[in-house]
Amino acid sequence: MTTRTPSRRQFLQIAASALAASATGLRAADKEPLFKISLAEWSLNKGMFKREGAEPLEHLDFCKIARSLGIEGVEYVNQMFADKAGDKAYLEDMKKRQDGEGVKGLLIMVDREGNLGDPDDAKRATTVENHLKWLDAAALLGCHSIRVNAASDPKLSYDEQAKHAAAGLHALCVEADKRGLYVVVENHGGLSSNGLWLTGVMKLADHARVGILPDFGNFYTDRNKGELYNPYKGLREFMPWVKQGMSAKAYDWDTGAGKFYTEDRREGREMTLDFQRLIEIVVKAGYKGYIGIEYEGAKHTEIEGIKRTKQALEELRAAMS
Repeated sequence: MTTRTPSRRQFLQIAASALAASATGLRAADKEPLFKISLAEWSLNKGMFKREGAEPLEHLDFCKIARSLGIEGVEYVNQMFADKAGDKAYLEDMKKRQDGEGVKGLLIMVDREGNLGDPDDAKRATTVENHLKWLDAAALLGCHSIRVNAASDPKLSYDEQAKHAAAGLHALCVEADKRGLYVVVENHGGLSSNGLWLTGVMKLADHARVGILPDFGNFYTDRNKGELYNPYKGLREFMPWVKQGMSAKAYDWDTGAGKFYTEDRREGREMTLDFQRLIEIVVKAGYKGYIGIEYEGAKHTEIEGIKRTKQALEELRAAMS
């Protein structure tokens, strides 16, 4: 069998095709961001709750607001539509608005439905039952998760609180699995703000549907005393348990601490967060999901705070790409 050697012209054509394919591949890779940016509805809580000094906002306009800010993923807060979880027409209207704005519903942050770590078996079962309507709402909205709290009785020991929280989470995850959803716990006060405690609860809960929604600004060993749990250590501990979202808590920007530093300057809650260091931890862990803006500062308006946080995330993403 005779092997033909390509002519110079054929060789150049082959090389040109290979280069074009390579360039196309590089362009495709460039389009895949290190992470995506979403918006937590809590960033607009002052407006949503019509608090004094804030521009009044409506929950049904949340997706429109997110789109106007160039954000394509939204994280709902159940407090903004607490009486609508079982209202299918209302939820379908939310979904219609969501789709109409071209944004993706990611999760519902669920509060005020009882303690998943209640030491009383009956009360804990009731709390699990209370969350089911939010699982159904999240499924209708196309979300991947509901965010819950792992609260127990603070009078109990460290280990007892972990045992009860894990039991409640496991029971809720069994229900979430039926709907193809995750149950993610935020470090949201009490022992949940202690990184080692919460990762221990994850192990005890022992379910593929359980995870953590890290909040950059909620790491404490004792919040009442202002005693911090190292947020960088905590975030590293949480990363193996992160599913598809996290909360980039931000406070005041441009305080003099540095370009990518955000500060909570409230007395007794003082905290300075280095966003560059936090995002580097996220990226190095291989995370590719959404990072949700959760602005809670006082220096800027809510919209300005969201824009400033988005700018920081975008600049960091570009620098690390």
